[in-house]
Amino acid sequence: MKIKEKQNLAKKWFINLQNIITNNIEELEEEFGSKTKFKKKKWKHGEFRIIRGKVIEKGGVAFSNVKGKFSREFANKIPGTKNNTNFWSSGVSVVLHPKNPKVPAMHFNTRFICTTKNWFGGGMDVTPCLADNKEKEYFHKTLKVMCDLHDKKYYPRYKKWCDKYFYLSHRNESRGIGGIFFDYKMDNWEKDFLFVKDVGITFIT
Repeated sequence: MKIKEKQNLAKKWFINLQNIITNNIEELEEEFGSKTKFKKKKWKHGEFRIIRGKVIEKGGVAFSNVKGKFSREFANKIPGTKNNTNFWSSGVSVVLHPKNPKVPAMHFNTRFICTTKNWFGGGMDVTPCLADNKEKEYFHKTLKVMCDLHDKKYYPRYKKWCDKYFYLSHRNESRGIGGIFFDYKMDNWEKDFLFVKDVGITFIT
């Protein structure tokens, strides 16, 4: 499959995912008697949507599609940029802060990045205000079931990556109860894309 086809498929999915997420949240608001809708702000590289509702105190769901050149200094840290610093990137990023302190804040993103190489990255994690072991167990069990459908090595690997990535060294503690995080995923494009879509669907549900 040519790179343009991959980019178009990934971009189309991320646009669709943004719509699904925002529609679901608006339906949730409506269930609790709120008519609040997302405020949408388009920019040349995508669209950012913000909501302040009865259920979600403040939330943002952003889609972006950006291309350009990495700085030479930054490019040294990125695969596929040794002789060419051009890049193309598309993805969805979500931050949700519910009003109810018993419902955790949620963070999610998935992305597809292309240089002379191309890969997927992303993940999700939650940050509760109150400790709830049942909630933690349910969240991680859900992630493990989803990951295991693709590869039983994914969950332990990506959970560990998340725990390390979101560790707050200045406070000597983890951010919330963790989740999964992955990057530079370029094993098999079709299989990797299916996994990335499943990560998005799991976040929605």
